[in-house]
Amino acid sequence: MDTGTGREPHRAGPGGTGDGGIGAGGGGDGAARTDAGGAAVPARGRGVLEGAFALLDALRRSGDEAGVTELALLCGVPKGSVHRLLDQLVTLGAVERRGNRYRVGPQLYRLGQSWEPHPGLRPAARLPLQRLRAATGASVVLTVLREDMAITVGSVPGDLEPLLPVRDGIAFRLDTAAGKALRGPLRGGAVLDREDVMDGVCCAAVPVRTPDGRTVAALAGLVPAGRPLDGLARAVAEAGAAITRTLGRSGPRRTLPHAALVL
Repeated sequence: MDTGTGREPHRAGPGGTGDGGIGAGGGGDGAARTDAGGAAVPARGRGVLEGAFALLDALRRSGDEAGVTELALLCGVPKGSVHRLLDQLVTLGAVERRGNRYRVGPQLYRLGQSWEPHPGLRPAARLPLQRLRAATGASVVLTVLREDMAITVGSVPGDLEPLLPVRDGIAFRLDTAAGKALRGPLRGGAVLDREDVMDGVCCAAVPVRTPDGRTVAALAGLVPAGRPLDGLARAVAEAGAAITRTLGRSGPRRTLPHAALVL
């Protein structure tokens, strides 16, 4: 399945760092500019924070690791700016350096794990996702709607590996089965995709609702082409209903005492 978002890669604009970079060199991007009549106009450069997120996203898209040259090409900015910003991110623990290669660091992982798209959703979905994978062999994804994309917040790899690797964080377009299940109410049944988006991949998806009927996620099972989808659709619907029931039973979350945690 084509998981593209339809967006062009994040490109850097002209910066104020002296080498056209992403603002890693200081406050040049925020410098005031004026037009021919002396009126102030907004700065067009990329700020340091935006540049850092662009670089982190480039690391995510590059896979396991990447070098400065690769990241500079992905971001469209000079290597000097990328190198300086990487040094800052390494110091903060957001990026790890291995020789001359870089990857996302542990601090960023910890921050990401704290995001809850809906209270209790991910814990409620964990066992149903695993059972759905065991019963069908499907690659299973739980997605939520964010910024016109279906963002994966829970996943279990299945028989589509390595044709279509699934993992938390990947984004599906809204014309996929998962996207359609997120966008509007269904009159029963599942959204079926018979190689509509990607050759060789079929999918069944259902909305995941709270006990009061609000759609908070979509659950999808993806299988190689040629497999019957009726049984998969039933299994996906049963797993989605199990998540809904667990959300209805969820009480206040228990946490470990602070003395047991390293914060």
